[in-house]
Amino acid sequence: MAIAIPALYRSTVGKKAVMAVTGAVLVLFLLAHMAGNLKIFLGDSDFDHYAGWLRTLGEPALPHRWLLTGMEIVLTVSVILHMWSAVSLARTARRARPVRYAVKKKSHAQGYAVHTMRYGGVIILLFLIWHLLDLTFGAVNPKGGNSSPHAKVVADFEPSRWYITLFYVVAVVLVGVHLRHGIRSAFQTLGLASSRSYARYDLLAAAVSALLVVGFLAVPIAVTFGWVK
Repeated sequence: MAIAIPALYRSTVGKKAVMAVTGAVLVLFLLAHMAGNLKIFLGDSDFDHYAGWLRTLGEPALPHRWLLTGMEIVLTVSVILHMWSAVSLARTARRARPVRYAVKKKSHAQGYAVHTMRYGGVIILLFLIWHLLDLTFGAVNPKGGNSSPHAKVVADFEPSRWYITLFYVVAVVLVGVHLRHGIRSAFQTLGLASSRSYARYDLLAAAVSALLVVGFLAVPIAVTFGWVK
């Protein structure tokens, strides 16, 4: 078993499976994170209580923040494996066809998907780093790291910082495009989508992506336009 697992991962099928599974973990996290973010519409006390509750998960059976830290480790490993698989698969594809065919060209849709996943993934990574420094650690937030979660969100997306909201909108839309293509590919990789059911899974991928985009953009837009203060 110790030999079989590395051998499986070195194969193209294994890398695609790793991408699909880690992608599923990240999608589930995004859905839960989005639901938590929307609590800001219930008021500052509810939102701050939710943020505090995350740090007490598992108590008293587990020490303070242990369960949340474990979840963060799983997410970090998932992101690293997801990115490493993507880079490795891209290199394998280039090695397999070092010279482009002169006659057969990629379709516009295929080329668009490849470029979106490649460059969109880099932008998403940069956005993730900024997001952690901003709202998690408070290093680049106007309120700093010692303010309440509600105060940091409101300060971040206030009207005078419209450029931050714009950056957030662009990044989240790219996440949505990345997710739609990724979810469709995951269903195919895991053997769940056949020629007859592909349209159904394509619709599901579009619905999940749209839900996440709307859900994540609701908060910054609401703060920017003064609906949340």
